[in-house]
Amino acid sequence: MPELDGTVDTIAAEGSEHCRRAAALPRDERRAAIAAATLPLLIAHGRDVTTRAISEAAGVAEGTIFRVFHDKEAIVRAAVDLAFDPVPIERSLCRIDGRLSLRAQLVEAVKIVQRHMADIGRLVTAVGAPTVFAGRQRPLPELHAVVALFASHPGAVRQEPEEAARLLSALTLAMSHPALIGDRPLTAQEVVSMFLDGSGTGKRRVEPVTRG
Repeated sequence: MPELDGTVDTIAAEGSEHCRRAAALPRDERRAAIAAATLPLLIAHGRDVTTRAISEAAGVAEGTIFRVFHDKEAIVRAAVDLAFDPVPIERSLCRIDGRLSLRAQLVEAVKIVQRHMADIGRLVTAVGAPTVFAGRQRPLPELHAVVALFASHPGAVRQEPEEAARLLSALTLAMSHPALIGDRPLTAQEVVSMFLDGSGTGKRRVEPVTRG
């Protein structure tokens, strides 16, 4: 699988930086660092991951974990919550080259969202849908960077930037999720083409005249 621009790799990298400074971390930051270290372990091992493995990945003593988390379930919950954090996705979206055409920028944006969805799918497989989606109403966050992308190209689409971003996210979800589209999800290029061009041929159809 290619290197992810989205949730898991970005969070793990940031978690590694936190771990190098573990001794100086305040409680909330230490919790975040442990959750970041736990997330890729959850995806790889599911609920079988041990607190010993988590402590080694986080670079802290096992006892330190239970000074900031009540139990293993609390660690799992924090790691899952971190997977839905929109900040790493927004950062990746903000790194898209603004010199590209609108279409090319949207393709890059959809790729990032699709990778995030793949991360969530792997997490669901590893720990189960009830754990991942409990109490969550939106499978995709509101992506302000995509709104800004549309806002920087006024008149390119019929919708206002907020609505265009919402529709693109919904289309990406519908056309990429195996449960919705089957075993042939659309590529990012195909999703953007459907969004910008529709599914028509561009040729005007002449309706037959019915005579009474």
